[in-house]
Amino acid sequence: MLRVEKLESGYGPMQVLWGPDLQVKSGTITSLLGPNGAGKSTLLLTILGAVRPLSGKVFYEEKDVTLVPPHRKVELGLVMVPEGKHLFREMTVYENLLMGAYRKGAHEERDENLELVFSMFPILAERRTQRAGSLSGGQQQMVTIGRALMAKPNLIMMDEPSQGLAPKLVMEIFETIEKLKDEIGLTILLVEQNASASLEAADYVYVMHEGVIKAEGTPGEIKESHEIKEAYLGI
Repeated sequence: MLRVEKLESGYGPMQVLWGPDLQVKSGTITSLLGPNGAGKSTLLLTILGAVRPLSGKVFYEEKDVTLVPPHRKVELGLVMVPEGKHLFREMTVYENLLMGAYRKGAHEERDENLELVFSMFPILAERRTQRAGSLSGGQQQMVTIGRALMAKPNLIMMDEPSQGLAPKLVMEIFETIEKLKDEIGLTILLVEQNASASLEAADYVYVMHEGVIKAEGTPGEIKESHEIKEAYLGI
């Protein structure tokens, strides 16, 4: 569904990505692991089009979308859940969720998508009239993921969805990520610092360091490599 070939990008004179190749198959969870500063978030932003690539290609459903702007990629079904939630804190949960349904196809099925979000996150249905900024960190992350689901994506990229959450909430978020794949068939590209939880959830794993893919394989293969775990994952 998604293929990245020799992608290079960065910020001004600072190059961050040095030609990683990556593939995400339809209906799977693909985890991208690595230490802070490895270039994981930059890769997602470059795929989305928020950071312009220096060279390389991005293919989505076999189409070259390298230079397609972010709003057009969302219309094609490629959506990103950014790091750090980025909610409209003074707006209600319901209003925040509706902000995700702006594209035509999603707007027409807004009520159905809203029911899907509430079925995934029942607590949000209970708190639909509550200000988003007054929610707990875990609930705010649920709103962020729910808002992305309102766009009716085919592929969702998640950047550190468990960041700053208590261990119990981390488990809940990862259970939800697996439900998104198993119950509604979403394809997911997951960037995470929590290597252990990511390895449990993933179908395939890439390990990035200093803007380069250093290793890839099934979760079992990555777990069996003590060298990879110690050098790049800290586990």
